Amino acid sequence: MATLAPYFAREAGGHMLDQAWQPRLAEGMVRAYLVEDRVVGFGVQAVNALHPDAPLPGPRLYHGPDLAEFQGLTQRLASGWITLLRERVGLAYEQLPLLWDCDFMHGEAGADGAQRFVLCEINVSSVSPFPPSAIAPLVEAVGRRAGTPVSTQA
Repeated sequence: MATLAPYFAREAGGHMLDQAWQPRLAEGMVRAYLVEDRVVGFGVQAVNALHPDAPLPGPRLYHGPDLAEFQGLTQRLASGWITLLRERVGLAYEQLPLLWDCDFMHGEAGADGAQRFVLCEINVSSVSPFPPSAIAPLVEAVGRRAGTPVSTQA
């Protein structure tokens, strides 16, 4: 514990968080795929290797950004969470990754019964595979950044 303590100590520049146990861990995870600041799809998988009584994980199922059960998460990401994250880490909008993802565990329901999610990790490299719904927004974003706008609209 003493050897690893600096990794958790804020004053020592710690980069790890001691996260509370999530009782719904065996239900798997939700991966929100983003192109810059836009949610472009979801991956849902019973990734539960950390749960002692969970079954083996199944395949990751990919969905577009309009999946009804995750619209609250999409709204939360779009309505300020991504901006807050950028501000906290000192990242300009133009520096957002073209394709990245945020992994969430299912949290306890809110007092109003609304589904809640707990951030597990953010991935900004090796974000593959990803849902087909990410392709057109990704191509358009690459075109904008390259100064050669590309339209994927038919």
